[in-house]
Amino acid sequence: MKIKKNTVVSIDYTLKDDHGNVIDSSQGRGPLKYLHGNGNLIIGLEKALEGKDVGDSFSVTIPPEEGYGFVDEGLIQEVPRNLFDDSQGLEVGMQFQAQTEEGTYILTIKEIKGNTVVVDGNHPLAGQNLNFDIRVVDVREATPEELAHGHAH
Repeated sequence: MKIKKNTVVSIDYTLKDDHGNVIDSSQGRGPLKYLHGNGNLIIGLEKALEGKDVGDSFSVTIPPEEGYGFVDEGLIQEVPRNLFDDSQGLEVGMQFQAQTEEGTYILTIKEIKGNTVVVDGNHPLAGQNLNFDIRVVDVREATPEELAHGHAH
């Protein structure tokens, strides 16, 4: 069965940056299972998987505009350190949630400058090419329950 909208797809994958460093992989965790065509993967990867069949293996580079977008400098801000619970200590790379008028953001601490903390609301992979090695493990029709819930079970 070929991958199309509303099929449940299982893939093995390895994601690398442009330098060949592994960012993420399904190795040792089992295949990633998702409901195709329902916004459960980045758009570029869904496009690349469309029409593939069980056993297909391929490599694809997803540009930022079809991945996590470009870096939005407006999402990088300097905030006073006293806004943080510093009891555990703050470190570059730490992530936390922040509630805004636009919703919940995951922020990453990019820099600590004395009494100021530089936070970034961009996705950590924003602005990067995403280089995937993919193997399609399984494809099946989604159940009515999966379609109603919008994700694979």
